[in-house]
Amino acid sequence: MNGNAGELERIVDGGVVAVLRGVSEGTVVEIAGALAEGGVTAVEVTAETPGAMGMIEELSTALPDETAVGVGTVLDSETARVASLAGAEFVVTPTLDVEVVETANRYGLVVMPGIFTPTEAIRAYEAGADAVKLFPASSVGPGHVSSIHGPLGQIPIVPTGGVDLDNAAEYIEAGALAVGIGSALVSGEIVEREDWSAVTERAREFVEVVEAARER
Repeated sequence: MNGNAGELERIVDGGVVAVLRGVSEGTVVEIAGALAEGGVTAVEVTAETPGAMGMIEELSTALPDETAVGVGTVLDSETARVASLAGAEFVVTPTLDVEVVETANRYGLVVMPGIFTPTEAIRAYEAGADAVKLFPASSVGPGHVSSIHGPLGQIPIVPTGGVDLDNAAEYIEAGALAVGIGSALVSGEIVEREDWSAVTERAREFVEVVEAARER
């Protein structure tokens, strides 16, 4: 493992990794700021979003220090490197690519590769992952987290894909370190009407649900 335990803890302090996919450069600062106001401590811009690296650079200076900015949907090591130069603090992938993990380690970034099975989870962790992203979580549900966590309790798991207010607590109670949330947190409808207070309120709801589940 690459020794980023403290940085990982800061990133997942709020229990929510916000996944921003397809947002515009004109609204990304407002969206991320609204999320931070609601208690979200990690904002991930997916790499295929047009202008993603510029957004990461902008967010790195615009957001408060306690909010970490990362890059998601990373498919190759070069994207991880470029994101690091843009100011990304963490890297998230949909699949396990050991070269991406190694590149993130090289640049001192927290890295959460996508996994689905116990074999992938242990392979990712032994390659240097700080945590693993269970994806798509909706295909298996919270029980899959506890099934992996049972024999592999040393591996932090962040389920992503299909997590919403109705099931977020179940994932945490099953042993998840945090949850990754996309459209259930920042919907296209809210962005279209630029209702940033609604983003803050939804973020606060998710953070409170996770916090309550952690205390149980």
